[in-house]
Amino acid sequence: MVRRRRGNTVNGWIVLDKPSGITSTQAVNVTRKALSAAKAGHSGTLDPLATGILPIALGEATKTIPYVIDASKDYRFEIRWGEARDTDDCEGRVTETSETRPTQSEIEAALTGFQGAIEQVPPRFSAIKIKGKRAYALAREDKPVELTPREIWIEGFTLDRLVDTDRATFLVTSGKGAYMRALARDLALAVGTVGHVSALRRLRVGPFKEANAISLDSLEALAHSPAAFEHLLPLETALDGIPAMYFTGDEANRLRRGQMVPVFGAADRERRGELREGDLLCVFSSGIPIAISHIKGGCVCPVRVLNL
Repeated sequence: MVRRRRGNTVNGWIVLDKPSGITSTQAVNVTRKALSAAKAGHSGTLDPLATGILPIALGEATKTIPYVIDASKDYRFEIRWGEARDTDDCEGRVTETSETRPTQSEIEAALTGFQGAIEQVPPRFSAIKIKGKRAYALAREDKPVELTPREIWIEGFTLDRLVDTDRATFLVTSGKGAYMRALARDLALAVGTVGHVSALRRLRVGPFKEANAISLDSLEALAHSPAAFEHLLPLETALDGIPAMYFTGDEANRLRRGQMVPVFGAADRERRGELREGDLLCVFSSGIPIAISHIKGGCVCPVRVLNL
């Protein structure tokens, strides 16, 4: 017996402004149901505590998720000085306290050590797997959680404002895999105290910004109506930073079948001199993206075929 997939064919991106208190998976499920979509996924987990930009891919757009996960991201978060917590945010239990409170000059001096490529140990309560089990599951069972440092990229880390003696807010632009909770934890230690994230908002993920976003309440209110689809962004929005190439006729059909096409047969031949081995391209035909490809051996080779 063949089981039919529930939902309709919906392709594109919804930029959700996730509220606090729900998981990213729950947000995806609500979005998928609101648009009656058969397939959906998100481009990078936001903690239940966190709010902000959660790009959700629908249908064929799920094939472009890896390119969004690799994109840079902007955050704003608040640190509460003087309390370390086992989750590195306000939902955990207090594990250490300190009466020390940093000054503005001390904070700004410490921030210089958190720029560019740095080593970061992820939070104990994270989804990283240790011998097949999630770190947060081990932490909840009070079992040892040994996480090795990872190299991350911090493009910018600045003090936004001093809220009061106990709290300060920061703005961060980071690369893939950076944990804001760990960044807050490590900065607190660098200024001679302890601390945790008391509020966190993601402002941008690659090309997806707050200006594109819709709240979960608004999306649910529009559920199953044509107005909901007005917030659907094209699949290729996720590939904004990838060069485009255009094919027609037999060349386009070959790419749709997953076959390679010689670069010298490309429709926009004037660009072939700019192409290098390994370059990534988004291939279009008649204005529709048909494949994410790379250059290999003088050919355009499909990596992911897009069935639109």
